[in-house]
Amino acid sequence: MTPFAFISLAILVLGLVLVMKAVRVVPQGMEYTVERFGRYTHTMRPGLSFLVPLIDTIGGKINMMETVLDVPSQEVITKDNALVQVDGVVFYQVLDAAKAAYEVRNLEIAILNLTMTNLRTVMGSMDLDELLSERDRINARLLGIVDDATEPWGVKVTRIEIKDISPPREMVEAMTRQMKAEREKRAAVLEAQGVREADILRAEGQKQAAILEAEGRKESAFRDAEARERSAEAEANATRMVSDAIAHGNVQAVNYFVAQKYVEAFKALASSPNQKMIFMPYEASGIMGSVGGITELVSDALGKSGSSRG
Repeated sequence: MTPFAFISLAILVLGLVLVMKAVRVVPQGMEYTVERFGRYTHTMRPGLSFLVPLIDTIGGKINMMETVLDVPSQEVITKDNALVQVDGVVFYQVLDAAKAAYEVRNLEIAILNLTMTNLRTVMGSMDLDELLSERDRINARLLGIVDDATEPWGVKVTRIEIKDISPPREMVEAMTRQMKAEREKRAAVLEAQGVREADILRAEGQKQAAILEAEGRKESAFRDAEARERSAEAEANATRMVSDAIAHGNVQAVNYFVAQKYVEAFKALASSPNQKMIFMPYEASGIMGSVGGITELVSDALGKSGSSRG
């Protein structure tokens, strides 16, 4: 090979190297920082970019996509001196590649340590019951603190989530006993309320039954009084008729009263449960005579009423 050919080949190789150094292809989701003699000049966006060979260099390759970091489990002492194990996750996204490259060193480690420190601070100011029941409030407070702290780094923290809160076994057993006692208490209260409502309903039913029974007795007494009144009225009318007959000299009216009492006495005697045999007195034929007198008395009364209508 002649010297000219060797020099030409060397120039060609050097040209190819310079072209390769000058041309850069930035993939989607990435941004490259460009340094000239060690000083930041600009940022290359996704696509085809050019550098000045031997002068410009790539300073940092920054991932602009949202990234997740696992927060390792750590011990936290709560406000009421309870020791718990806590872990979580952090979601962040780089918005300014230059700041992320030059404002902080080891960006992920910085975000992780910042999150862990503030996690202990926030959760240490709360009681255990608040930790277990208000995770959303903890996440919101952590997000606000960490996002404000990472803003100078060109980073946006989008979410911080607490994955697990693990109290000690002794505290878990105590909480289990407490929840069991609360459930038993609620059950006892509900049972007492059920018994109370049942007693109230039973008393209301008895009250209504007593009211209806009293109304029934009242109605029955009213009707009994009405029946007695009508019976007394009828008996008074009969007595008036007999008295009028006696006043006009009719002796059969007296026989009517005697026969009535006689018949009532025999009725009581016959209805007695201790009497198995009934002996009729010798004067029983007088009853028939009294009945005949009653018939004549009625006939006379009917005859007079007919003549008065005529």
